Amino acid sequence: MVNHPRGSVVVLSRYVIVLLLAVMMPAIAWPTTPARQTNALFQHASPYLAMHGEDPVHWREWNAQTLAEARKQNKILFVSSGYYSCHWCHVMQRESFRNDKIAAELNAHYIAVKVDREIDSALDARLIDFVEQTQGFAGWPLNVFITPEGYPLTGMVYAPPEQFLAVLTKVSTEWSAAPDKLSMLARKATEELNTVSHNKTSPITAGNVAALVTAFVQQSFQLADEMQGGFGDSNKFPSAPQLQALLAIYAEQPEPRLKKFLNQTLAQMASLGMRDQLSGGFYRYSVDPGWHIPHFEKMLYDNALLARLYLDASTILAEPAYAAVGRDTLDFMLREMSTSQGGFATSLSAVDAQGTEGGYYLWSDADLAKTLNATELTAVKAFWNLTGPAELPAGHHLTQSQSVEALAKQLAITPAELTKRIQSARQKMQLVRQQRQLPKDSKRLAAWNGLALSAFVAGARLFKQDKYQQAAAGIVADLRQQWWDSKRQILYRLVDKKKSLGDGSLEDYAYLAQGMYDYWQWRDTEPDRVLLDDLLTQAWQRFYSGDGWLLAQGSLLRYGDRELQIKDGVMPSPSATLVAVSLRYGKKPFTEQARRALLQGGADIEAQAFWHATLIRNLLLVQL
Repeated sequence: MVNHPRGSVVVLSRYVIVLLLAVMMPAIAWPTTPARQTNALFQHASPYLAMHGEDPVHWREWNAQTLAEARKQNKILFVSSGYYSCHWCHVMQRESFRNDKIAAELNAHYIAVKVDREIDSALDARLIDFVEQTQGFAGWPLNVFITPEGYPLTGMVYAPPEQFLAVLTKVSTEWSAAPDKLSMLARKATEELNTVSHNKTSPITAGNVAALVTAFVQQSFQLADEMQGGFGDSNKFPSAPQLQALLAIYAEQPEPRLKKFLNQTLAQMASLGMRDQLSGGFYRYSVDPGWHIPHFEKMLYDNALLARLYLDASTILAEPAYAAVGRDTLDFMLREMSTSQGGFATSLSAVDAQGTEGGYYLWSDADLAKTLNATELTAVKAFWNLTGPAELPAGHHLTQSQSVEALAKQLAITPAELTKRIQSARQKMQLVRQQRQLPKDSKRLAAWNGLALSAFVAGARLFKQDKYQQAAAGIVADLRQQWWDSKRQILYRLVDKKKSLGDGSLEDYAYLAQGMYDYWQWRDTEPDRVLLDDLLTQAWQRFYSGDGWLLAQGSLLRYGDRELQIKDGVMPSPSATLVAVSLRYGKKPFTEQARRALLQGGADIEAQAFWHATLIRNLLLVQL
């Protein structure tokens, strides 16, 4: 499964119901039946939901009508959240959700709900938090059992079909025997977890800012892999919010150990398997601590955040090579994720058209021999160290290249000749790759395009190239035409083709406000300033009060409350992002609201400083 990279503490509560089996059983090759019918998700605007439209499971969407149906029938809601480019989401669909026996169990005893986590990000975030708190880890596909009143009961990630069916049977049996008892326990578990997760704490003051910065750096190094870069000792995520905060701290307080770690991390991510060495763009994370083998999906948000990170690092760390990586990433986004409407597509799948994970990017020895001539093949194998067995069943993954000078000497040719052979091979390999098919999630998410807007503005400022200026202008045009309803003063979450859907969440308003602020600063036009004003006004009105932040309005899930500060995840904290934009904008009442919001919850932040990187970065902007 795709593990969620955010830290969590397992809450040992007598109220938490653990209904999952303790031992993971091996996958069994269950027979599946070709789809014979459709359900409510058939031809949905979300590619992820639409792909479940022919499952034998009677899927519904998450809405008030679905919860009313669950209450009327007194059935547990089985809520499964995932996304289109997720490999294990496809696996669980193939193994379980298209299995007639499992579908019959779900249809008989549950109200089954499918959620695209990229559309309903607030609901997914709450479910992720619940499963992290109760199980110690979470990921996608995420499967949560919820009472008809909306209280989460227990949750699980991917499981092989036999184990999954056993869990379904156990939960439905327990519910049939004692529904009132389980409902009571679920309510009490929610109350306890809300108390632990969202307890009010002391405010931030001028006296503890330095302590918060110090705690963040210390916790970063406690988690840092100083030999291989990044954080943790298993799979590696880019952790862009933390790296951006460390860059900002280094700019204020240069320190050799911090510079070494930043350089090590940025160099490893750029030169090894996390980045597509043939055509550019970053994958979502690596499955090993050495950055060699990635999970092959490419997400718009990762590439937008990393493009900006490398552009900033090129200046702060005085490393021109990082600017080249940032530019290459912007070019990848333009080439492979742009749309005719101006905005950018959500993701490229980890699974190719033949159902092979990474198949689009991998090279068998036979493929290489068929594509390249003898001198090119020798050069490529040496350049990318492809002389041994392939790392993956589908072939070689291109990772760190060898030094041209040293390799040319080894092959007894000039560096210029080696470069010529490599370039010729690259062109041929790219042509072959273009003949392969890779599914794309073409929907355009407001929040992620806000991140892309900031990245392209940074690229336009640094490189003075029309293509980046045009990309930024295209996103703004798409925003005005499709995402933003100026009459109703509302932001839509997504656009598929020309259909606008979903209410904008806090992250949509925050990230697009950040993008529009960057765009307005660069262009300095009155219409851009007015749109920025409108986004900020609505964001503060809809999602903030003195009691903290909402991720989205009108939540139907009876779990999670307003939060004083929202943590960073794979993307920056949306509340901290909105605070930063408001402070930089410098206009009342936005700055007054931002200062109040920034200073809440100091003690809790110090204990979990690593997960509040964006907020701590904000503290460097203001004088308390």
